[in-house]
Amino acid sequence: MSSNPTELPANAPFTHEQKVALSALLPTLTPPQSMWLSGYFGALNQAGGGSTAAAPVAQPVAAAAPTTPLTILFGSESGNSEGCAEKLEAAAKAEGFKTKLVDMGDYEAAQLEKEENILVVVSTWGEGEPPERATEFHETVMGSAAPKMENARFAVCALGDTSYADFCQCGKEFDKRFGELGAKRVFDRIDCDVDFEEPFAQWQRGAIAAMVEASGVKEKAATAVSAAAPAGGVPEFEMPAAPVAQPFSKSNPYRAILKDAFVLNGADSKKETLHIEIDLGESGLTYEPGDVVGVFAANSAEVVDDFIRLAGFRGDEIREVDGNYLSLQEVLAEYDITSLSKAFMKKYAPLAKNPALEAALSEDNAEALKEWVWGRELRDLFLEFPPADPLSLDQLLNLLRKQPPRLYSIASSVTAHPGEVHLTIASVRYHTHGKDRLGVCSTYFADRVEAGDGISLYMHRNKNFKLPQDPETPIIMVGPGTGIAPFRAFVEERVETGAKGKSWLFFGDWTFQNDFLYQAEWQKYLKAGSLTKMDVAFSRDGAEKVYVQHRIAEKGKEVYDWLEQGAHFYVCGDASRMAKDVHQTLIKVVAEHGGKSVEEAEAYVNALKKDKRYQRDVY
Repeated sequence: MSSNPTELPANAPFTHEQKVALSALLPTLTPPQSMWLSGYFGALNQAGGGSTAAAPVAQPVAAAAPTTPLTILFGSESGNSEGCAEKLEAAAKAEGFKTKLVDMGDYEAAQLEKEENILVVVSTWGEGEPPERATEFHETVMGSAAPKMENARFAVCALGDTSYADFCQCGKEFDKRFGELGAKRVFDRIDCDVDFEEPFAQWQRGAIAAMVEASGVKEKAATAVSAAAPAGGVPEFEMPAAPVAQPFSKSNPYRAILKDAFVLNGADSKKETLHIEIDLGESGLTYEPGDVVGVFAANSAEVVDDFIRLAGFRGDEIREVDGNYLSLQEVLAEYDITSLSKAFMKKYAPLAKNPALEAALSEDNAEALKEWVWGRELRDLFLEFPPADPLSLDQLLNLLRKQPPRLYSIASSVTAHPGEVHLTIASVRYHTHGKDRLGVCSTYFADRVEAGDGISLYMHRNKNFKLPQDPETPIIMVGPGTGIAPFRAFVEERVETGAKGKSWLFFGDWTFQNDFLYQAEWQKYLKAGSLTKMDVAFSRDGAEKVYVQHRIAEKGKEVYDWLEQGAHFYVCGDASRMAKDVHQTLIKVVAEHGGKSVEEAEAYVNALKKDKRYQRDVY
């Protein structure tokens, strides 16, 4: 007999292939899983007189219900945290937990006092802010009225982007606050960058193992399994659902073909807004209005060359990548060489050995550092604080991260454009600190690819920005500039599906003559009745600047009437100013035309959010 309990003996009555499969499976089983299988096969033999041929087939009915509760809270802006939370729930169920997966937007903070086991996955966006639907929960937990959590165990996974100063701030705040409220941390927080998949998987394994140990779920699950096996019968079990194949994803993007790209602005415009059409070929990729596309773009050769020079290299150095030998210039085309952040500067500081850089990174200089970083890139850092000694190729590449995908709201309905996806992208070009700057992905489309070229992309679901399920429901859409993109998709979809609900679009840009994006299409929809109303604001056409929030205020009574009729309110575009101004205007409209106090109006708007009737896709 083998000394290894998971190694099958030579005389085991299995084929070679079965032995290989079983030897791989057995070491992975948890004690409750091993006990379940033991009871299951024992019952089979008992029911069939030792003959598996005579054994009855197990029925796909519920097994003994797990008893150890585990709440998984997620706060998600683009869907990444939600996707991680769903994986976390599946893994926790496999360990015997009775799981509850909840969006922070649907969770009452008062429940925290009753929780026993909590795992949190939360994103940060903007300037260290919580996701849109997590805002109210975040405010309550951080406030003086937050419930005590002495009976709870917890662990936090934070998602973020190191190119932002307040990296993973929301996750850090929840992790600290839960501890202050008396909860016991069973596993350390992890802060994940944009390539979060592997760090999250490591955290998931550790957090669940720690929660299993702390909660005693193994013993409880084993007891429940033993009790669930009826004498003389086959243990009941639940067949797992077959996984749905997802061949193309962020880690395995599809190489689509650029079909067309043209400028939407007039000849005299000071803007360059592109309409992009991409052929999805035979990929089978599909999407819904409100979803986004993740695009992997290459850096411009000019920016790469300047970066290489300032980092102290030639550009013809060779690096092996996936079995191919590439020049450093080719390699860096796919790396993030523009996003400068405090996190990167801290990583680089030991190589610069510069007292001035060390001083700049101190907490006392946080505001001055933020001001210095604004408008600068990695090449500016190398120029200002060159490395103390020449960098090796490994040192340079270990400093950098791979180019993160850029997410764009989809500007088309796949029903109207089968096999295609359309985007609306504004080219980013500006001059700061003595250098011309280029938006990586926007100028990739504007300058570096042509019709027929390949584009690496994937579809990203956005569950928090969707048309109402009832096609009769009215919708109000606020989308200035490129924020118009998802509403083109909304209207196209409603036209194609014959939806009868009223629709109202607020659009704004600089000038009517040159910047009225998709003007001919809107006029066509208005004439056909597919678009019920449209109000526009062109900020550079008059003596005073007029924006979409001003138009909303002017039409406030009608806006409120639509909301009272059940309308959904959507906002897409700039988060830092426009979306905040529209939000405040909406509260004022509700207060004025609903006869409410400011506090009552805020509660009304928060209720719209909770009911998913107020949705935002802002950036």
